[in-house]
Amino acid sequence: MDESVFHQLYEKYHQDVFKFLIYLTRDRTQAEDLMHEVYVRVLKAYDRFKGESSEKTWLFAIAKNVAIDHFRKQSVRSKHQDVYFDWETSEIDSKRPLPDDFIVQNEEMKMLLDVLNTCTEDQRFVIHLRYLQDLSIIETAEILGWTESKVKTTQHRAIKALRKKLKTFPQEGGKADG
Repeated sequence: MDESVFHQLYEKYHQDVFKFLIYLTRDRTQAEDLMHEVYVRVLKAYDRFKGESSEKTWLFAIAKNVAIDHFRKQSVRSKHQDVYFDWETSEIDSKRPLPDDFIVQNEEMKMLLDVLNTCTEDQRFVIHLRYLQDLSIIETAEILGWTESKVKTTQHRAIKALRKKLKTFPQEGGKADG
């Protein structure tokens, strides 16, 4: 891989990929560590990149896989045995808040993110990729390794769940709006 191509990829997509990893890990330091692994994999795999998807989609897929590998290793370590981390059924559950520099500090966004955290992991992924990263259905499907139909269905269910939850989510002062 040409060094200038690597630097172009890094400059163009570093912030988006880093924010995605922060979202996945809920830990800035961990996301920084995983970023190194993402770019190691980019260096190793770039000559196999065929351009069938955008470079951004490709980088997000690598970042997702790095995070999956990280959580698999973490799961194995915590159980002290060789246990397979099933991404489809296992939840990444972190109660730590997102870093302040990642969250837009207005109340509506905070409320939306709080409600989003009550959705399934699949729904959170789709909403994050589609609306916070502004990716298309096709790009989201490529990153997640899903069909476009699954992305659309998950997005529809997520939006429906978010609307319902936002109506009953406690507002300021502890009152529920409904």
